[in-house]
Amino acid sequence: MNAQTRDKTLGQGAVGTLIDWIAPGRTALVIIDIQVDFASPDGALGLAGVDMEIVQPAIAAAARLADAARAAGAPVVFVGLMTQPGLDSPAWRERMLRRGGSPDDDIGLCRAGERGADFVGPTPQAGELVIPKIRYSGFYGTNLDAALKALGVDTIVACGLTTECCVDSTVRDAFHLDYHVFVASDACAAYEADLHEGSLKALDLNCAILATADEVAAAWQEYAEHG
Repeated sequence: MNAQTRDKTLGQGAVGTLIDWIAPGRTALVIIDIQVDFASPDGALGLAGVDMEIVQPAIAAAARLADAARAAGAPVVFVGLMTQPGLDSPAWRERMLRRGGSPDDDIGLCRAGERGADFVGPTPQAGELVIPKIRYSGFYGTNLDAALKALGVDTIVACGLTTECCVDSTVRDAFHLDYHVFVASDACAAYEADLHEGSLKALDLNCAILATADEVAAAWQEYAEHG
């Protein structure tokens, strides 16, 4: 983001500041789908030829955010795709067939209990919530909403993979559930830069506020130091 976009995104002149909006007592960091099959060269997509280098800076930024959240006392929640053959989407399978794809080859990402579903980069620490999901959104068919409400959370900072798919779906559902949503713009990524940028632009326009990982971490550090 350039300076003009960032100033507009963070609401210069608006009531309140980032440190108020994402105070740890009300905010959870939600890390989405940073898993072997999506993020590692030896995961399913990497072995299929997808260049994993493009997502590495976002993974590193997400790890910094996790450290900053923990230091400030904000809960860190891991959302991960964990599929099972009996729960695979028939609509997804049919769509693949209609597009000339091979569902039997492509559908088995992040199988529960297999290495492909393991988190990489930032990984859950003892006591942190791990929410398994079987569709794009972290809220669909899961207890994420109930878990966040039990923590007293009304705000989320979202990051992870990929910007245009599971991050986008989760952010939109969070907004529909009346959470205040921030997206750490450089702590999420897509495999194509234009998809990432386009998705951020759409989310900023419709349902989220964008901030960099450093801006979020600095706000949490200031809160930890001064309250």
